[in-house]
Amino acid sequence: MPRIRTRKKQSGFTLIEIAIVLVIIGLLLGGILKGQELITSARVRNIIAQLDGTKAAFFGFQDRYRALPGDFKNATTQIAGASQDGNGNGVIDATEAIALWDHLSHAGFINGTYVYNATESATTTPSNPYGARLQLINDDVYADVGTPTARTNLKTGPQIPAAILAEIDRKIDDGNALRGTVRFSAYAAGGTAPTAANCYDTTTGEWKAGSGETNCGAAILF
Repeated sequence: MPRIRTRKKQSGFTLIEIAIVLVIIGLLLGGILKGQELITSARVRNIIAQLDGTKAAFFGFQDRYRALPGDFKNATTQIAGASQDGNGNGVIDATEAIALWDHLSHAGFINGTYVYNATESATTTPSNPYGARLQLINDDVYADVGTPTARTNLKTGPQIPAAILAEIDRKIDDGNALRGTVRFSAYAAGGTAPTAANCYDTTTGEWKAGSGETNCGAAILF
């Protein structure tokens, strides 16, 4: 008798099945990217809110006491709980930059209670969302197209990704690390100082948002 040949059943995926899998992968990737975008936006808003709140506290203190926080020479007699006076010369120096948080917190302009100590720590100074300390001081530790001059400025502290600072700069200034009110700063806050070349193009001032660099910082000039 002649043999009846049977067709072997082929294994594998059909085009429709492959298309469905690709669509699912695309949706998952889209969700991940959107999630990362939302996280980045939240971090940007959080840092901007912290900076704006600190600036508002600084100017509110000036309006009430007619003096700079940290530099206020009558702080211990006019602010309940304040533990350190400034010298009243109209400039916030390194020592007064620590006393500043003591003055602002005891006067009720910022949340939390910070107590002056010659050694800066978490009990003397608030931190940014990445755990590095802020600083409000009169100095020249910020980037400039020429030679920076000493100005009152609020530093974000280091350990902030370049991508986050790039977005902050675009939202509240000109997006350039060398110009405007938002500049790159190498302030170390007791840790590792950010490296300028890793955080922005030192020729153009463009933040290196796609570099993956996570240790950057900025100064907001007043």
